[in-house]
Amino acid sequence: MRGDGDGWAIDSDGSRFWGRFGAAGLLLRAPDESGDVVLLQHRAPWSHQGGTWAMPGGARDSHESAADTAVREASEEAGIPPALVSVRAELLTFTATNGWTYTTVIADVAEPVSTVANEESVELRWVAVEEVANLPLHPAFEASWPRLHAELVSLRSR
Repeated sequence: MRGDGDGWAIDSDGSRFWGRFGAAGLLLRAPDESGDVVLLQHRAPWSHQGGTWAMPGGARDSHESAADTAVREASEEAGIPPALVSVRAELLTFTATNGWTYTTVIADVAEPVSTVANEESVELRWVAVEEVANLPLHPAFEASWPRLHAELVSLRSR
């Protein structure tokens, strides 16, 4: 079954989280002549926290792992061919009191690949890792960025 994850999960305090079975996003990294770059998505104005920058991602379906979800969403939202993606790490970056989770999947591609934005994006852009924090980030991505940045640095040295 595909597509059964779309829908809101409601927390006990009334907070809403997209994805009936949780959600995941792909922090896709590539080498660049000046250092590493990551693929970011400028979220469409109509979307939750629209106008901010984050990574491609979305609702997990009941049969998917976090990595499966993140790679699928990057394909749907950015046109990234799954065969080019090499998953390096999975970090649980948020857990709600109702058990809803968001997992950030860190993956590599050999070089910054071309992207094709869908209706969920204003723009897709390869951004230098050291410049990410200068953008108006989605609040949840902004909160997790220091940990994600540290993990990117750690993975680079492995």
